[in-house]
Amino acid sequence: MHGHRDMEIVTYVLEGALEHRDSLGNGSVLRPGELQHMTAGTGVRHSEFNPSDQEEVHLYQIWLLPERKGLKPSYEQKAFSEEERRGTLRLVASPTGEHGSLTIHQDARLYLSTLQAGETVAHTLEPGRHAWLQVLRGRAALNGNPLAAGDGAAVSDEEKLEIRGQAEAEVMLFDLA
Repeated sequence: MHGHRDMEIVTYVLEGALEHRDSLGNGSVLRPGELQHMTAGTGVRHSEFNPSDQEEVHLYQIWLLPERKGLKPSYEQKAFSEEERRGTLRLVASPTGEHGSLTIHQDARLYLSTLQAGETVAHTLEPGRHAWLQVLRGRAALNGNPLAAGDGAAVSDEEKLEIRGQAEAEVMLFDLA
């Protein structure tokens, strides 16, 4: 067990499983296609570990500063099916929990998409907003710029983002204030 304060932590498992236990009484196993959100707020202790001695776990964990310090700690976990993410930008985290997304305490929206080679999705950034695209698997291009698994791209002063699969790809898009 270890502690956190005043962080918004979003975890997404690509392969394997991640077991979670915390001082709020939550205990769960996160599997591929599932996201977990924890508001550390005034303080929470938790542990995360691979419950398997046979299978590796591959995950992304995102830490965001909250909109304000001292929030009440909370935990949330949701599954988003492959069908929900295929060929579209599926909202998976937002400040209001809209469209069944996780609720985060920050002016940010996180989207997941799985694209086939040649498939394209588009996103419009409102004036003054920024974006980060993380390629989780495969290869994709952002506004014509090629990216491979593990690559990320920061975007400012662009209105339209076009994400194209160059091979089968999975991406996470952050729309940020």
